Amino acid sequence: MMKINGNAIRPGNIIEHKGRLWRAMKTQHTQPGKGGAYLQVELKDIRDGTKLNERFRASEDVDRVRLDQMEYQFLFADGEMLNFMNNETYEQIALHSDLVGEPVAFLQDGMTVTIELYEEEPISVVLPDSVVCEIVEADAVVKGQTASSSFKPAILDNGVRILVPPHIASGTRVVVNTADASYVERAKD
Repeated sequence: MMKINGNAIRPGNIIEHKGRLWRAMKTQHTQPGKGGAYLQVELKDIRDGTKLNERFRASEDVDRVRLDQMEYQFLFADGEMLNFMNNETYEQIALHSDLVGEPVAFLQDGMTVTIELYEEEPISVVLPDSVVCEIVEADAVVKGQTASSSFKPAILDNGVRILVPPHIASGTRVVVNTADASYVERAKD
């Protein structure tokens, strides 16, 4: 645990606040007309996903928590439980899919993920920033639509719906951002 200044919180930091652990999701500096500046921080409880908006002043000290990060390989899902293997010790663990959150749809067999631990308790599973998926269904482009203006809906092989540029057809492999399920580019393979 280390003390940091209240306005030094960055997205992704884990802080201890009100006896719980929170991940800073978004931060915004605010300078009101009178009174001191503060940092508006959107926090998410790392255990139950509760959200909280909090203001931190520069004069406040905040406890930043350092997490241990270990690489694991995703083996298989068993209902809501996901099974991973430690890449160094080959020890296997099963974690609830809630620890991954929405990007869980992008887990792929054999994928290497980072499991974050706090005092040896796994608290989150972080996927790679991007992943390659195949488009299984893509709407046809509507005639008269300008190419620049519009992305069209498509469905990936994992069932996730995304928006892709008009030239992307069914069967195309694309790179997708796992954090927000957005199209990055056509896969190079």
